[in-house]
Amino acid sequence: MKAPYKIDLPRQQAQCSHNYARLLKLLPDLDNRERWAIALDSGEMEIQVHERARYTTTLTVSQRDSALTLWSQALTLTVRLYHDADMAEVVAWDHHRQLQPQYSYPNRDMYHEDEKSQFNHFLGDWLSHSLGCGRAVETVNITE
Repeated sequence: MKAPYKIDLPRQQAQCSHNYARLLKLLPDLDNRERWAIALDSGEMEIQVHERARYTTTLTVSQRDSALTLWSQALTLTVRLYHDADMAEVVAWDHHRQLQPQYSYPNRDMYHEDEKSQFNHFLGDWLSHSLGCGRAVETVNITE
């Protein structure tokens, strides 16, 4: 019999902290801009500020102009930045809202037991690829 899934909280917190650091590198002037576009070999990543609050910023991270969109719907992730904790987590994807930390399996929507963890890991891979291979579509001026 398969052992029940247990959330590895330290690992998830580390992933969210790494994602926060990666996003800050990709989003110069986060406090004053609303949109960034990053050209990749496989299309373009677009990041838009959806909502700002005192301790959080909610972003929409989406894929545009990709060869993959010929056979698949473009991916859109909703990511919340927690500035007081220096963490970023995926809170929704496409039209699936409020991802739970854990799901029983099987379930009605056929989510994996660790669906939220997998999305945060995927975001980390996507951001790492963007940092390594991406280039800004627009010129960014940063004054200090």
